[in-house]
Amino acid sequence: MSKTIAILTGGGDAPGLNAVIRAAVKTAVLHYGDRVLGIPDGYDGLVKGIASQPLDVASVAGLLYRGGTILGTSNRGDPFHYPVEEGGIIVKKDLSGVLLARLKELAADALIVIGGDGSLTIARDLHSLGAPIVGVPKTIDNDISATDVTFGFNTAIATATDALDKLHTTAESHHRVMVLEVMGRDTGWIALHSGLAGGADVILIPEIPFAYEAMCDRIIWRRSHGRKFSIIVVAEGAHPAGGTPVVQETAAQTHGLARLGGIGYSVGEEIRGRLGLEVRVTVLGHIQRGGTPCVYDRLLATRLGCEAVHLVHQEEFGHMVALRGNRIIAVPLAMAVGRPKKVDPQDQLVRTAEVTGICMGR
Repeated sequence: MSKTIAILTGGGDAPGLNAVIRAAVKTAVLHYGDRVLGIPDGYDGLVKGIASQPLDVASVAGLLYRGGTILGTSNRGDPFHYPVEEGGIIVKKDLSGVLLARLKELAADALIVIGGDGSLTIARDLHSLGAPIVGVPKTIDNDISATDVTFGFNTAIATATDALDKLHTTAESHHRVMVLEVMGRDTGWIALHSGLAGGADVILIPEIPFAYEAMCDRIIWRRSHGRKFSIIVVAEGAHPAGGTPVVQETAAQTHGLARLGGIGYSVGEEIRGRLGLEVRVTVLGHIQRGGTPCVYDRLLATRLGCEAVHLVHQEEFGHMVALRGNRIIAVPLAMAVGRPKKVDPQDQLVRTAEVTGICMGR
């Protein structure tokens, strides 16, 4: 029996979002004869009652290699803690009832939520109120514990690795220390993978609080062996032992999650002060989120979008599609959120880095 399926993208964007939308629409329309509605701007679109966008095969043509999301997204639209202005003051209100009513108005038989831990946590809570929801994990940070890999991650580390390749040539030419700050929030997957692939000399991740002495010793050792430049990759959530992550905006200022960033400059200043060397800092920023998804992410996104529609028709609501080994399976949203997947300090990749001469800050 055909259904009406609504789709939204929530949280930060990631390469491959459009590929998921394309696969879901094509599977729903061509295989099941469904009607598909695109919800604009994440949960905001439902809470604010923004007009939905009918999606058919023609409307998703050419999306496989297109970055971003044609539906738009938002990471500040939590319906359970929705910011509302009252008397010139922003207060948080529970507008989940408004969202559920909007779904009924749309006559949606199911809602597919494509998002990271925050968006999927909201999806879990909405399902507990009766909403027929299926989740699709998305984040360049690769920190969702119930899936081996999230789409967008491989494109992000390819971007970061390409940046390291370019920084190597200028660092060597000018005998400088180059610091590259990458994304990842509270996890170091991007820094670890790109640092290994890009030949970094120091990799700093949140899971291993670092010592400035350790990285300075590594730089001094390199110079004593004729290597007058060094490359440091630092995750935005990394911090020295006994310290805390550097934030640009607090959670209160953003009405959501704190915006991390700036540790790269702190590391650069410390090295300059301790060793008197010329240091340059590059913050890669949102370049990691944009652009064409790589082949791996296109394939993974396509598989996830297809299987999400199958879950809708199997009425396995409250579940999320996930990659385990080489198979896409369904896992309960309750098991998928709230426990970010972090790098184990004894992980094989960490050991590989250290035995090949990379300083992990300890």
